[in-house]
Amino acid sequence: MIRSVTSAAILLTVLSACGQGEPDLNQTGPRPDLPEIRETLTPTLRIAEPIGWGDQLPTVPDGFVVTALATDFRIPRQILVLPNGDILVAEGRGGNAPALRPKDVIAGVIKKQGNTQVESGDRITLLRDADGDGHAELRTVFIDNLNAPYGLAFVEGTLYVANQDALVSFPYREGQTRITAAPREVTQLPSAINHHWTKALTASADGQTLYVGIGSNSNVGERGMAVEEERAVVWAIDRTTGARRTVARGIRNPTALAIEPTTSALWAVVNERDEIGPQLVPDYLTSVREGAFYGWPYSYWGRNVDPRVRPQKPELVARAIAPDYALGSHVAALGLSFVTDGGFGGAFSQGAFVGEHGSWNREDLSGYKVVWVPFVNGRPNGEPVDFATGFLTDDGRARGRPVGVTFDPQRRILLVADDLSNTVWRIAPR
Repeated sequence: MIRSVTSAAILLTVLSACGQGEPDLNQTGPRPDLPEIRETLTPTLRIAEPIGWGDQLPTVPDGFVVTALATDFRIPRQILVLPNGDILVAEGRGGNAPALRPKDVIAGVIKKQGNTQVESGDRITLLRDADGDGHAELRTVFIDNLNAPYGLAFVEGTLYVANQDALVSFPYREGQTRITAAPREVTQLPSAINHHWTKALTASADGQTLYVGIGSNSNVGERGMAVEEERAVVWAIDRTTGARRTVARGIRNPTALAIEPTTSALWAVVNERDEIGPQLVPDYLTSVREGAFYGWPYSYWGRNVDPRVRPQKPELVARAIAPDYALGSHVAALGLSFVTDGGFGGAFSQGAFVGEHGSWNREDLSGYKVVWVPFVNGRPNGEPVDFATGFLTDDGRARGRPVGVTFDPQRRILLVADDLSNTVWRIAPR
């Protein structure tokens, strides 16, 4: 028996071979291999058994050192570095989607076994490492009583927080270690059902626009398309007035947003659909183009039709564009951060770090690491490179699961939120 699969999971994986990936497929880069659809009666589930880090640390490239900046969080998600170097960590868990099918109930129980068991923090914690030794000497609850905060942005003395139901703002004074002011609502965010509850957030290069990623309310529209109104979209919001417009549609679950520094273009990492095979559909990194339709739920990776969706919409499929860069199927990318000011130099001078939370629906586990995607002239250029690994043991157990990643150019460090061990890792040149 595979130790990371419960008896319920074994019942769901009678045809376990259906959950095995094909090792000769290349599913990263601009043109991923896309196998035939392998839809099964029940989804393949394999959850990596959580075991913690013990005395182990993530594995990073030669010339780098990793330390636990702080631990004992209540589900750390995304990270923001303030201008004075203080670090904000959004903590919490959201969602209120009722199970739709019996297999959803079983899958929900099993997936919980691979996640942290601590309660949702619903707060933002501040960390300060003034001496730069890799350990926070100051830690405070910066803002509490939030509603599953996730995305964070800072513009001209104002902190913006994307709760699961609203985008809110708080005035900030440099060096402040706690905010008690009531939040100002910038705009409400779609939150009915909230199958995908995370609301990604970033600010435009000029700071005038806030971009919010809003995930779908289902896998492929099985709850009906009425509940998908303004879901699977990216919004552009005027930070002063709260007025919003939809930038892109059909982008199933945009879990992190960031601005590419050389072009000022908006990019996203996106989690794709499930239950049509261990290597369908690749999660991806893409520029978010104005007015673009990315296919969900009617097609994937451009115009590859998903036959499960009823009714079909061939007129929308004809408009669908392919993403820019595949990350691999079911890696569950949740973090995105571009380097600036030369990054770490050398091979890590232009590009983006991506936090891959890890799969739950294939026998050969994928993700569970932080990868580096090299860029040239504002575009991906080359294969992804493993940057932080060791979150998954050789026998398929989980020490941790990466979520948000944030590069701090002033201190030349990469911060990684790990929501299984409830740790924020700090990676720096040795």
